[in-house]
Amino acid sequence: MKKIIEDLLHQEISRRDAVIDAAKIGSAVAITSAISLPFSANAQPSVTPTGVVNDNETVRHSACLVNCGSRCPLKVIVKDDRIVRIEPEDAKDDSVFGEHQIRPCLRGRSNRWRVYSPDRIKYPMKRVGKRGEGKFKRISWEEATAFVASEMKRIAEKYGNEAIYYNYQSGAYYHNQGTHAWKRLLNLTGGYLNYHNTYSTAQIATATPYTHGTYVGSHFTQIAHSDLVVFFGLNLSETRMSGGGQVEELRRALEKSQARVVIIDPRYTDSVITQHAEWLAIRPTTDAALVAGLAHTLISENLIDEALVNRYSVGFDASTLPASAAPNASYKDYILGTGPDGIAKTPEWAANVTGIPAVRIRQLAREIAGARACYIGQGWGPQRHANGEQTVRAIQTLPALTGHFGLQGTNNGNWPYGTPYGVPTLPVGSNPIKTSIPCYLWTDAILNPEKMTATTMGVKGAEKLRVGIKMVVNQAGQALLNQHGDINRTRKILADDTLCETIVVIDNHITPSAKFADILLPETSYLEAEDLVDSSYSTGSHNYMIAIQKTITPMWEVRSTYDICADIAGHLGLKEQFTEGRTQAQWVEKHYQQVKEKRTYLPEWSVAKEKGVIDQQIATEKQSIAFLDFRADPQANPLKTPSGKIEIYSEALAKLAQTWTLPEGDRIPAISEFCVVRESHLNKTMTAKYPLQLSGFHTKGHTHSTYSNVQFLHEAVPDEVWINPIDAAARQLKSGDRVRVFNDRGVVEIPCKVTQRILPGVAAMPQGAWTRLDSAGVDVGGCINTLTSQDPSPLAKGNPQHTNLVEIQRA
Repeated sequence: MKKIIEDLLHQEISRRDAVIDAAKIGSAVAITSAISLPFSANAQPSVTPTGVVNDNETVRHSACLVNCGSRCPLKVIVKDDRIVRIEPEDAKDDSVFGEHQIRPCLRGRSNRWRVYSPDRIKYPMKRVGKRGEGKFKRISWEEATAFVASEMKRIAEKYGNEAIYYNYQSGAYYHNQGTHAWKRLLNLTGGYLNYHNTYSTAQIATATPYTHGTYVGSHFTQIAHSDLVVFFGLNLSETRMSGGGQVEELRRALEKSQARVVIIDPRYTDSVITQHAEWLAIRPTTDAALVAGLAHTLISENLIDEALVNRYSVGFDASTLPASAAPNASYKDYILGTGPDGIAKTPEWAANVTGIPAVRIRQLAREIAGARACYIGQGWGPQRHANGEQTVRAIQTLPALTGHFGLQGTNNGNWPYGTPYGVPTLPVGSNPIKTSIPCYLWTDAILNPEKMTATTMGVKGAEKLRVGIKMVVNQAGQALLNQHGDINRTRKILADDTLCETIVVIDNHITPSAKFADILLPETSYLEAEDLVDSSYSTGSHNYMIAIQKTITPMWEVRSTYDICADIAGHLGLKEQFTEGRTQAQWVEKHYQQVKEKRTYLPEWSVAKEKGVIDQQIATEKQSIAFLDFRADPQANPLKTPSGKIEIYSEALAKLAQTWTLPEGDRIPAISEFCVVRESHLNKTMTAKYPLQLSGFHTKGHTHSTYSNVQFLHEAVPDEVWINPIDAAARQLKSGDRVRVFNDRGVVEIPCKVTQRILPGVAAMPQGAWTRLDSAGVDVGGCINTLTSQDPSPLAKGNPQHTNLVEIQRA
């Protein structure tokens, strides 16, 4: 069997034989998982130090452009226009951070199988069955681009350009095709309905300006100077698992400081293991309650300098409240029980809510207060809840109370972005349509546009929607179905083509979302594209860019989105305006020259385009410390909040809460109160029926839904629902059993993993598996969004998809 696998892994894959070979390999791997996978070192012939490869093989350069934020370059070994294997790019000086090898993870290394997947969309196609059935007929590119152009014109003339919507997505971070090409085209043709926020960061992006004015965070390099690190749900080892970027910065910083690490999470994550951290197991949705319990100890034991807190913030106590606030509306009043609810937020109170023992809450408060330099940060999982904005502001309050901000080794409670180094993108122009909706509410803008207003659904740029969405352009993303909440509801909305009349999908594979297309357009994969991309948003202080080459000739009739949009523009008489006389390759070269004008030492483009990784050689000696200048002199360097200080109490939020119309149970308090959500362990009526809290998590097996169809990755990292042994015993379950996870929204079938790495009463399921219904309507594909809610969070109207109650039974 090992010989069969090795032969299949090393043989040349022809386009005609790709499907047959994939089936053979899948069958062989199903028999034994003890044999090396395609990303294993055992599966790679040797490469000489000069980069010359054996057997007439050539080296081409590409990158993994998925939304993990790491942006890893790929060295692609090609023979006879076929991808033989994928390797990391050559290392530089590994002793200097920022110049070490950026090693792609197993997902990036599996790109060969993604390119040659049987799921590839090979030709432009048009729907022939009911929408969602996945029945299409092949058409020509001329017919496809002409149809899209005519539909854009028809929808705009009949309803106005506000009826055309470019859907939020994050599956392909190109610079000169993809999103930028579509937005450029749509802006040239009269504009489109905007969206704001993202599925990942809606709550933190919306709440942070009310606390800090703008979003900043200290780079993880600062942890080299810390003695204590406290992370709320920040799981770099799985979400940012490449050898480059933030995960490597963090590990190298910890090697220097040997700081103690505490990670607060419902799961015992791989980050807890790799960072040698203490795990504090917390119930989902309760982080703000934990911060309140910590604050009670800090205040009652006189562990904070209240004069210092009041110098840099407003709303901690009555002395810094704005005149419009009630006398007992301060955060201190809320904590001590002298506020409106009359409840003291003692560690015992917090323990009952969070599940963390009161004695450990007191100890943690003392440890943070006594630390020389405590780095406090939060991931994006804790805010992806129905009360996520409160979680965000509570964690941001903790450094303000303890003084751990603006100093070496500290942070302000956020997760830092990587430093942007200015690699240009295709210019998109200006959108004539100023109306914008929260990206998570696009299905409501189809189904109930009359309910979409500024004070009910967070519409910006207009008091309300003038018209519902009638045309959707969905480029390289699965938020159309698979990644959206309450899939069964979404499926019904999309299936009704009297609501949204036209759906255009551009992708590499026949995904669950692609099956709802009216027109399906095949785009080049990362390894068939050419571009110049930057080092992405979570690569820390790295300063490289990547020249992506067409490693092979694009197969079948797949095309770059730039060329697709140029042809659509041609049908509308706008091709010259769209291209400005340039091919995509010429735009790439132009953008490189713009970078080179700033950094004249860079090589000529003729050299750079063959290098793959291009080091921009930017000095990174300057330490990145959030609020450094503000801490030194708050009067001379105010924050961009109304008060110029950290706003523990936000007068702006207090006024907004009085003008918005909120669903029953939703609240927008001016301070970071703990708000109970409908689907939590505290709702005893619901837990009587659905006793388990279910949250999603990012898995090493796929990035969101990208790579979910690569079977090798399922062998390495199977999708399983995690359940504690106590809960499993009560249901007579053991690891590997196929179970049904269900609530009122749907039923998912998936294997279970019985493990003490998750709290009792809590379950966790990887997000991103492709939904697939059986004849009984059960999702046997294992997609968590069959179970998640579409009800948005109060302030951001953002993604609440970690907030769910379910039951689990043997299938």
